[in-house]
Amino acid sequence: MSDAPTDSTHPEAPTGRDYRETVFLPETPFPMRGGLPQKEPLILEQWGDLYSTLRSARQAEGAPLYVLHDGPPYANGDIHIGHALNKTLKDFVVRSRFLLGYDVDFVPGWDCHGLPIEWKIEEQYRAKGRRKDEVSKAEFRAACREYAAGWIEVQKAQFLRLGITGDFANRYATMDYGSEAAIVKEFHKFKNSGQLYRGSKPVMWSPVERTALADAEIEYHDHVSPTIWVKFPVIAATDDHPDDLLAFRRQTPSIVIWTTTPWTIPANRAISFGPEIAYGLYEVQSMEQGLEFEPWAKQGDRLILADKLAEEVFKAAKIATWTRLDDINPSGLVAAHPLAELDDGYRFNVPLLDGDHVTDDAGTGFVHTAPGHGADDYDVWKAHGHHEVPDTVDPDGAYYPAVPLFPGLKVLETEGKKTGKFGSANPAVIEKLIEAGTLLARGRLEHSYPHSWRSKAPVIFRNTPQWFIRMDKALDHADGATLRETALTAIDQTDFHPAAGKNRIRSMVEGRPDWLISRQRAWGTPLAMFVDKHTGHPLHDPEVDARIVAAIEQGGADAWYTRADSDFLGLHDPANYEKIEDILDVWFDSGCTHAFTLETRDPAHGYTGDRPSHWPANLYLEGSDQHRGWFQSNLLEGSGTRGRAPYDAVLTHGFTQDENGEKMSKSRGNTTDPAVVIKESGADILRLWVALVDYAEDQRIGKQILQTTVDAYRKLRNTVRYLLGALADFDEAERVDYADMPPLERFILHRLWELDLQVRGAYETYRFQDVVRPVLEFCAGDLSALYFDIRKDSLYCDRPDAIRRRAARTVMHEVFLRLTAWLAPLTPFTMEEAWTTRYPEGGTNCARVIPETPSEWRNPDEAARWAKVNTVLDVVTVGLEESRRAKFIGGALDAWPTVTLPAEAFAAFDGLDPAEVFRTSGAEMIVSGDTISATIKPADHAKCARSWRRVPDVGSDPAYPDLSARDADAVRWWDARHA
Repeated sequence: MSDAPTDSTHPEAPTGRDYRETVFLPETPFPMRGGLPQKEPLILEQWGDLYSTLRSARQAEGAPLYVLHDGPPYANGDIHIGHALNKTLKDFVVRSRFLLGYDVDFVPGWDCHGLPIEWKIEEQYRAKGRRKDEVSKAEFRAACREYAAGWIEVQKAQFLRLGITGDFANRYATMDYGSEAAIVKEFHKFKNSGQLYRGSKPVMWSPVERTALADAEIEYHDHVSPTIWVKFPVIAATDDHPDDLLAFRRQTPSIVIWTTTPWTIPANRAISFGPEIAYGLYEVQSMEQGLEFEPWAKQGDRLILADKLAEEVFKAAKIATWTRLDDINPSGLVAAHPLAELDDGYRFNVPLLDGDHVTDDAGTGFVHTAPGHGADDYDVWKAHGHHEVPDTVDPDGAYYPAVPLFPGLKVLETEGKKTGKFGSANPAVIEKLIEAGTLLARGRLEHSYPHSWRSKAPVIFRNTPQWFIRMDKALDHADGATLRETALTAIDQTDFHPAAGKNRIRSMVEGRPDWLISRQRAWGTPLAMFVDKHTGHPLHDPEVDARIVAAIEQGGADAWYTRADSDFLGLHDPANYEKIEDILDVWFDSGCTHAFTLETRDPAHGYTGDRPSHWPANLYLEGSDQHRGWFQSNLLEGSGTRGRAPYDAVLTHGFTQDENGEKMSKSRGNTTDPAVVIKESGADILRLWVALVDYAEDQRIGKQILQTTVDAYRKLRNTVRYLLGALADFDEAERVDYADMPPLERFILHRLWELDLQVRGAYETYRFQDVVRPVLEFCAGDLSALYFDIRKDSLYCDRPDAIRRRAARTVMHEVFLRLTAWLAPLTPFTMEEAWTTRYPEGGTNCARVIPETPSEWRNPDEAARWAKVNTVLDVVTVGLEESRRAKFIGGALDAWPTVTLPAEAFAAFDGLDPAEVFRTSGAEMIVSGDTISATIKPADHAKCARSWRRVPDVGSDPAYPDLSARDADAVRWWDARHA
């Protein structure tokens, strides 16, 4: 009955009676427009402490416990779209597990220590004319703590407005006194197991931030560096290789190196070569002509290079012709430093060292080796028995005063508008090489270069004493396995969503260096330990450790800096011990959150409160960048202290881009602010966008995409609204048993059975897109386009006690129960509004579990039948549309199609009224041929004044001469009740 009245508009009946009041139109106070920005805050108020309500209900039921551990966002600034995506996905997990009948433990947390906050406080002090070193550590740390606490409250409110459900009342923060004490306790486990050591080796260092950085704090950006080719004059060949002296009789040759870091030349102590690389001695014959400058190479120069790279080097040096004089074996050669002629401080031998890291893919085949400024350099230097590593650059990235020729010059600018730009060191070194006659060529190279992810400034490798956790020392609790081996085993025992995450984190752990955990800053958890000044080893004393932890529990980590050493050391003489004041890497902080958030509330460890958790967590959920960050720090911390990862499964999501697939940036003006979306459209729109995207990949958002989301939301809302209207005053007395259901109702119940299976499986495996998309298709296709359209006539015009109408309302009731449950985790505000509209005293929709779906609803035969029926319906619908456009008919109820179809298709209509399926007044079915065709003919019967159907029995009831028999019966029923 596609042309039946859908509102109060109805043409005057031929007899003059207005039958509008007798039509059972849908009635509901649930509005078509959502008004979410105004309505959602009211629903939040109604919910109150929803999380406690849900946990109490599930615990009373004895539900199994599910634990999602929250990776802490940083307490610094308003939430952005990445936060919204991440927390919404977590909320999908929490709410869907409640929906599936679990008791869910989810405690939101915040990461509070680290540089961004420290910088903000430094800026505040500078604005007041005070330098950081003029402020006590206690005062400075208190300011940091206050700043972080303020942002926790801001972000907490923003997450709650988004509809996030969790134990916010008992949130965790890494700066809480108990958290800091627990972190120190975890650190002591590494200290006391012998996995901790202090090493002096080159680490990535940020001169701008004045601290070491871990791999997880590094990001790579394009960067333009100066490049130089430098000659190291050969001064000797060892007696082990006397044949090499023949090549040097006439003129001393030079070994040529290439580097993108000229500033490291003062730190050079060796040259590395590849044992498998072919090297040659070359003599310059002539230079290129017509140049605008005089090249530094000269005719007669003798250069030692990798044969594969010689031509490339000559091109850079503007050498036109050359002669290869001999093969060269670099082993045993010794060179002079290229600055030796300018200052006695560089008059030392530069040995040639073989190293597997040297290739002939680029450069010269030789690697300038500064052991204080590169991991490979350091390793090859140590491997050849050298122990002294020179310190040339201070924490500000400036040469120490003792560095010959260059004292005080900066590698990078650390202040002002040029912060992060190259300082004076590079040009000064290049000028001195020219003066010494050892520069062969120079250039520029754009390449990927490490930057701090916080300051965005370039970093350098710098030799500093730092504290490390060994990756390859056998653990006492792991049957002799190392931390690396234990972590790799834990990875293999973890489920990854998507599965590719396993290989990603595995490759990182396989190749990662020892875990650098110390930082030279003020705002963080300290490496709270004492080191014996005579042995250099950390103090292992359980009583000292216990006093340290107790003091921090009582007064926070500030106690480490404010209390006297004797308070901790007891009978130990403070004069014999060095107090370590470095802070822990913030990744170590957040890597310990499982210990003080989950393990302390595990009944297996004695917990008896009303907020139980369990260790390990069922799931960790963060962005894919956390394979090198939070996932890995938790993996290493758990493996090092407990022999396994603190999680059973890991889920990762991609990053949010703008509509063009570009990275979001405030400076480019292409960001999407979640607060703006919520204010303009509502949180459910943002949540529905999250549900619709493939979160495992990078996803896009913008005005156009959000409009598409609004359109999808409108379909869901209209479906629920129609159900509410159609179900007005429905009660169980109307229910029709399955055995009495018409075929169409059986088909819809079968679709509910199918969807129920699909939705449960998708929620179990975190495939939220596979919940919302099939449900949307069901609403738009099976319901709106088919079921609602067919049953509209029955709902509006059948008398209320008619079996067909009762069956339809029974099925719509079941549809409503499931739609409001299935969609509750994704669009909780809208489903709450729908539920409470129908059941104002029914409690919160969020506390429901998915209703059990009877197995008898499974009916593949009915599904197969309706697949065939829909094929015929499609043909008829096309014919009706063409006839309507040609004005041959006004609407479908003016038609009486003749359908010709094969016997198999005809059999599908057994027990069905074709006119009801086609939404026409009648239909004729003819079995013939192998194809389906439809001829649209006008219905030539009188028009019923109530239902508008043109059927033969209009006027058959004398009391209602302008109605069909069905409508006359319904109006008589209505009149009797309104007499």
